[in-house]
Amino acid sequence: MPHLVILYTPNLEADADMGGLARKLADTMLAQKDDEGRQVYPTGGTRVMAFPAAHYAVADGSDDHAFAYLNLRMASGRSDAVKKRIGDAITATAKAHFAPLLARRHVGITFQIDEAPGQVYDAKIGNLHAFFG
Repeated sequence: MPHLVILYTPNLEADADMGGLARKLADTMLAQKDDEGRQVYPTGGTRVMAFPAAHYAVADGSDDHAFAYLNLRMASGRSDAVKKRIGDAITATAKAHFAPLLARRHVGITFQIDEAPGQVYDAKIGNLHAFFG
């Protein structure tokens, strides 16, 4: 963890470069520092995934209206100030990425951070962390 999942209406794909957004958001997450200047998120654990909705309805049904929902899920333990900086940085990256599109059409964008207060079960299998570790 952390995992940032983007769900979006597929009518964004032609104009929004969702793959490019995923990379920008991952880079933004990796650049975050805690109050002691340490990297907040482990490189090997940082993931951003974007999925177009197979079915959707936005506002009044116009085919031009679009929506993107960004949800960051992270483990607990960070200060409120660090969480706010993370939220502000990710919001700024998304806003800059979508700015040209927002100037041309109607798009709704929501970003939320969820914190796992106490996980019941958390298994990690693989060798990605060790590669960066």
